[in-house]
Amino acid sequence: MNIAPNDLAVPAIGPWQDATVTAIRTETERVKTFALDLPHPTRHLAGQHFVVRLTAPDGYTAQRSYSVASPPDDGTSIELTIERLADGEVSGFLHDELVVGDTVEVRGPIGGWFVWDGATPALLIGGGSGVVPLMAMLRLARRTPQQTVAHLLVSYRGPTETIYADELRDDDTTVLYTRDSPPTTSRPAGRITVADIGPHVRDDATVYICGSARFAEAATERAVEAGVAAGAIRIERFGPTG
Repeated sequence: MNIAPNDLAVPAIGPWQDATVTAIRTETERVKTFALDLPHPTRHLAGQHFVVRLTAPDGYTAQRSYSVASPPDDGTSIELTIERLADGEVSGFLHDELVVGDTVEVRGPIGGWFVWDGATPALLIGGGSGVVPLMAMLRLARRTPQQTVAHLLVSYRGPTETIYADELRDDDTTVLYTRDSPPTTSRPAGRITVADIGPHVRDDATVYICGSARFAEAATERAVEAGVAAGAIRIERFGPTG
């Protein structure tokens, strides 16, 4: 076990284990959440990820890292929310072939910088599937009724691509749309702005930004323009991995 930059004790990376699929939930046309039971209890922190490994009969292997969407618990289960990418070797198999009762090899938890303990104030800014590790943080915060420690600001292209839609209706979330804004939303479609971030900035908060490299760069610039100190920002970028 080691210590993260924010003084959180980071759990050691566990061994490979065969996790059992207990549920599969469709989030959008291209995104599903897979609930997995772990035979060897493995605790994680909000913001960490696990590696999924597939092995073909001829011994060929492919593996990808996926953020954990579920908040920390007793370590006996995790949820991975996975976007199916075009020609995705691993994500395609998971979406098209995996069913409840199957097993899949996983290893983790991994990551010690982009983690949160649920106690200190946090502003969570995500773009698209970058919302996944931030949802683990928000779910952790929501263990306290009427929580005010965290706020999630998430940007999607349009309503049909809204991951976790049923959990984004409370006062601790703000949803933005970049291309197709529903008629019930007063904000016009567009990229994230200083005006979007500004009302949620707190001097005592850490800002967690997760999304594509392009989104992360833009959101970081807007956050700094809104008054966030650069040293208070933690960024998790991702690129296409199938």
